[in-house]
Amino acid sequence: MGSVSSIHQPVRLGFYLCNGFTMLAMASAIEVLRMANRLSGETLYEWFTLSEDGHPVSASDSLTINVDEHIKTQREVDIVVVCGGVDIERNYTPKLLSWLALQDRKHKTLGAICTGSYVLAKAGLMKDKTCSIHWENLAGFQEAFPSVRVSNKLFSLCEKRMTSAGGTAPMDMILSMVTQEHGNKLSAAISEMFMCERVRNSEDVQKVPLRNLIGTAQPKLLETVSLMEANLEEPFCIDELAALVLLSRRQLERLFQRHIQCSPSRYYLHLRLSRARQLLNQTNLSIIEISIACGFVSTPHFSKCYRDYFGIPPREERLGLKQAQHPPTPAVEATLVATNGEQIAS
Repeated sequence: MGSVSSIHQPVRLGFYLCNGFTMLAMASAIEVLRMANRLSGETLYEWFTLSEDGHPVSASDSLTINVDEHIKTQREVDIVVVCGGVDIERNYTPKLLSWLALQDRKHKTLGAICTGSYVLAKAGLMKDKTCSIHWENLAGFQEAFPSVRVSNKLFSLCEKRMTSAGGTAPMDMILSMVTQEHGNKLSAAISEMFMCERVRNSEDVQKVPLRNLIGTAQPKLLETVSLMEANLEEPFCIDELAALVLLSRRQLERLFQRHIQCSPSRYYLHLRLSRARQLLNQTNLSIIEISIACGFVSTPHFSKCYRDYFGIPPREERLGLKQAQHPPTPAVEATLVATNGEQIAS
């Protein structure tokens, strides 16, 4: 940590490392704090690592980390972040759960990254609260903790809780914290230093692979979706897709309705519009170029479909004029709501 003096009292974060924690998730959170100090020229944040007994902890990539403190003697902290990873069900103890409950009674903010949310929930600290966890653990988490409002968002901020999925999602969560405390200018500068194309917010969702939602027992459905994903610029018609997977159109439509609760046309449209949204937010391509890249016959038609689906025209999306309403999205966001079987042609 830097030693630059600051007129502000630094925010102190303790990162508790569970055995098997994910190195990338932990590092992406801490690196934001480091860069915030560097770019601001002040010690805005201080951090240290913890384990239950102060002994080194092995990450999921087999690297061993020497921690700074153990939970009995840890210094004062404002935020505790539980860093989870693989086999989280076997990598916590009653002692850790009791310590977390004590931090809650002291009114500390409790956070979690990757599967760390499981530990907070096991300690009874997420009841009736919203939390995020890696998509691979969504189904099991919901079953184990029905009183927790589990979300497939990249991260969730709720009542002295801050939880995020794995990978680089903790970076977005900590960037959001920096934005709240020190403004957009600093968080944008940090994002630029890390070559992030954009700072994702708490409304961004994890892309959940379809096979994790419907399993592998529907190979025709998975094959159809793979064909859709590989052909966004020149989309197939539904009859062509059906023929390619050796089904009738009616069989294909029944398959989608049974397992994804929407028509093939609607799902295909979702994939193309989601791709368009990525291009709008992450590239400098013109709206005309984006409409072509996503398989729309004309720019006006693309704009109408985009506005109907997301509730905002693509031009305003690019300008950042987000509306409060967020539309239902298909199964890649874990809960798809069909629109009365409506099929929107391209």
